[in-house]
Amino acid sequence: MMSTQNGNGAGKAGGKFGQQQWKMLLLTMFCYLFFYTGRHNFGWAAKHLAATLHISYEKIGWVSFAMLIGYAAGQLINGNLADRFSPKHMIAAGGLLSVVANVLISFSSSFTVILVLWTLNGYFQSMAWASGSRIISNWWQDKRRGMAFGMYTMAAGCSSVITYLFSILLVHESWRNVFRIPVLFLAVAVVIFFLFVRNAPEDTDAGAVATERPNWLEAYKAVFSNKRFLIVCLALGFQSMARYALIFWVPLYFMSKEVQRGMGDVWISLLLPIGMATGALSFGFISDRLFNANRVKSIALGMSLCCVVSLLLYWLPVHSGWLVGVFVFCAGFFSYGPQANFWPLSPELLGHAYVGTGIGIMNMCAYLFAAIGEPLMGHLIDRTGSKSVIFLTVAFIALLSAISILLTTLVKKHTGGKVVTLHSLSSIKSSV
Repeated sequence: MMSTQNGNGAGKAGGKFGQQQWKMLLLTMFCYLFFYTGRHNFGWAAKHLAATLHISYEKIGWVSFAMLIGYAAGQLINGNLADRFSPKHMIAAGGLLSVVANVLISFSSSFTVILVLWTLNGYFQSMAWASGSRIISNWWQDKRRGMAFGMYTMAAGCSSVITYLFSILLVHESWRNVFRIPVLFLAVAVVIFFLFVRNAPEDTDAGAVATERPNWLEAYKAVFSNKRFLIVCLALGFQSMARYALIFWVPLYFMSKEVQRGMGDVWISLLLPIGMATGALSFGFISDRLFNANRVKSIALGMSLCCVVSLLLYWLPVHSGWLVGVFVFCAGFFSYGPQANFWPLSPELLGHAYVGTGIGIMNMCAYLFAAIGEPLMGHLIDRTGSKSVIFLTVAFIALLSAISILLTTLVKKHTGGKVVTLHSLSSIKSSV
């Protein structure tokens, strides 16, 4: 499902095409704004769920691990499907099935049933991100692609804010409501998205001519043979592991502090996803404007600062609520913001034809790493008896991400007789 429109839509539909670009971006953002209500809610239920089921935090970590594995496996499959079939149908199906899985969990008291349903929920949730990226890439093929993906990633960060807000309000009433009420908003958003979004310009009156979809095997070969792209996937894996360690375990950290110092600490945790959403939007502009589309430098800077902030949260004897809040905001900003710079690397390294497949495999790696981190973090908390070990672990993982992404500068490729690096590749138009 490809489009041959030029970067700004000039000569095709003038201002009308630009309006359509923004409409499709905002619709896709609106839909994803509520997707995490069906996935990031689990961390808030962890404490009460462990008590209800009489299990350890390590076992809770394994439930989260199962969901992330389901999500990772789904990315490998659904990213490729998004290149060949209708992305909006995949998003709608995944969103509604996720709602069903969450509601069923809310009525269960069986560890096994919850484990199975949460694994399936991971797969259902995986049907959205690569498909939405496919839609955005179809509509935004100019120098503003970094900005478009930054806004899309910001919507995901804002989705965490919404989920955290709902969870804080509901978890003390009943952990079961965390799986029931927020996902109703997801169901409504999915329906609105499905009715009004269009997959690509060729689906509208202002459209271009569609070209042949890539063969599925050809798409996988193109992705897995690109060494530079695989290194990017490794760096994204560490970034996602750090991010999910914060998203899943920070609520537990502040709920434990609540017993000591009152409800205020729980609300401080809301600054984490707010920082993430702000970081996602900011890094989209940072890479395009400050670093002239050099995603590698932008990512390396962000993850290095994430390491520093996490170490500060672990080491400094900070007792002031507002200062803790500043650090938590910064941890979210720098742990998640760089992710906005990863997604444009798929079309820049692989070409427009393989956007869905590339982003699907990127996200698969991201969630495989995140999945490995969940039971490991739970085990560390059980062994040390300290929730603050979360921040020390995140600092180490963030450093690995920064180092990994810099390795891409060592991998060179000959194109048209010239040796090009990752930065210079962004200025070369892909022929597919």
